[in-house]
Amino acid sequence: MKLNGALVAGCTLLFGLATATVTATAAAANLAPAPPSSPTASPAPTATATATPTPTGTESPAQLLAAPNFQLPFPCGQTWNGNNSASSAHKAYEIDFNRGSTAGADLGDAVVAAAAGTVGISAHQGSANGFGNLVTINHGGGYITYYAHLNARTVSAGQTVAQGQKIGTVGKTSRPGNNISPHLHFEVRKGTGYPSNIQRAVFDGKAFAYPIANVTSKNKCSGGAPANPHTPEKVCGSGYQVVDSQALGTEGRVYLLYNGATGYNCVTTLKTTSLGAQTATAAFLEAQGSARKTDSGNFTYYAGPVTAKAPGKCVKWGGKAGSATYTSPFEHCGS
Repeated sequence: MKLNGALVAGCTLLFGLATATVTATAAAANLAPAPPSSPTASPAPTATATATPTPTGTESPAQLLAAPNFQLPFPCGQTWNGNNSASSAHKAYEIDFNRGSTAGADLGDAVVAAAAGTVGISAHQGSANGFGNLVTINHGGGYITYYAHLNARTVSAGQTVAQGQKIGTVGKTSRPGNNISPHLHFEVRKGTGYPSNIQRAVFDGKAFAYPIANVTSKNKCSGGAPANPHTPEKVCGSGYQVVDSQALGTEGRVYLLYNGATGYNCVTTLKTTSLGAQTATAAFLEAQGSARKTDSGNFTYYAGPVTAKAPGKCVKWGGKAGSATYTSPFEHCGS
């Protein structure tokens, strides 16, 4: 099989908000239409690319003191790739986040509040602006964060949320007919005057390294459940790279990896809850035409690695964490 490249869908906005209010009614009125936000979507006739400002790389002490201590909008320990250059319609410091290596790998992953605050908008904004399912959070001091294209929203307008609280899941909702790949479009805004009100993102006191960077979440790590100390690459060994993954509810995630030098695939399931406790976990791999290989039992951190050599063959893979299971079709076929 060949390594599939990641599809990072660009999130798009043609025009910004005239004002950044925290009421759902006013915000919905001020959100203007956005162009399509993926390479496969039909281009908007009036979309105009605007150069992204070059960040300075530093924040003044006054800015850092005034801004909330924003964290990555994902659970503790997860590493995500942020991309500011994936969309030609990005006007300033917007970021599109993905972590899987295929277009649909992140669909349904948890999105959490970057800082504590009050939900301003929780609504489907697709027809108005292309944001799809949108949640905004007012953090005080004029700061508002935006979480767009959500698959599901789990908070309501007016609700008070804590930092690290789940507010929705990664999705691909947009305006009707706009076919985009799953990703989280994230913004920090302050004040009015789009797009100058979009601020450079700072996570855990460190400015995001625009235009593209990998960031590991420290959101609610302190005093919360520790992150899984293992990674798919460490479990499978040197030379393996993740080519696909699938969330197993909130219990874990199953990964498919490939080693181009040896032609071997590897599957492992990493737990995200009940870490250190023995709970039902499994991983399996089946090369087309061969018997399925499975590692299943009560494990503390992960199941696997399960490996198989499948040059020129399709593979079926999957796993289990707690009560959640996943089985793929035969896919990722070699050529």
